Amino acid sequence: MRTGLPFDDVLAAAQAGAAWAFEVLYRDLSPGVTGYLRLHGAVEPDDLASETFIGVFTGLSGFTGDEDALRAWVFTIAHRRLVDDWRRRSRRPQVSDDPGDLTELLGGDVEEDALVGVGTDTVHELCAALPDDQRSVLLLRILADLTIEQVAQAIGRSVGATKALQRRGLRALRTRLENSPERVGAGAYPYEPARR
Repeated sequence: MRTGLPFDDVLAAAQAGAAWAFEVLYRDLSPGVTGYLRLHGAVEPDDLASETFIGVFTGLSGFTGDEDALRAWVFTIAHRRLVDDWRRRSRRPQVSDDPGDLTELLGGDVEEDALVGVGTDTVHELCAALPDDQRSVLLLRILADLTIEQVAQAIGRSVGATKALQRRGLRALRTRLENSPERVGAGAYPYEPARR
């Protein structure tokens, strides 16, 4: 764990109800969980992340395993909360008024903010173009850093099917990037020389 404490000590303290241990686990895992939910297009990723950690902390007393197993278990819960949210929203479509442009304004260096915005938008567009199952596999592999076996367990598929989804997702991303009219060229990064 990032605190310098052995994982087993943090887990035992969290299972005993120590608030500091819950905080350590939350601080370590919540950014990845929230990013996973956000890139899946969750309407309220922070709310779903909170629901995920309520489930984690409620079921933690029965958990056994190492740090990798805990990470896989947490992302399995996050994936299930996401699927539940999709089902709930499909039964009751949300009607919203047009709030105008309420996007968060970035401050600071305009050029850097623009590059971050373009990069973030591109990642969101690439993820949105993938089918849900391929996107789930890739995000769990990349963001959650789960093994293919852990991803298969999280999404309820066989290892072979999960590998196939990963291959198809990566192939689709590669094709989309190669055929993009805005391919990154040698002069795209003015602050560092192009690497060959």
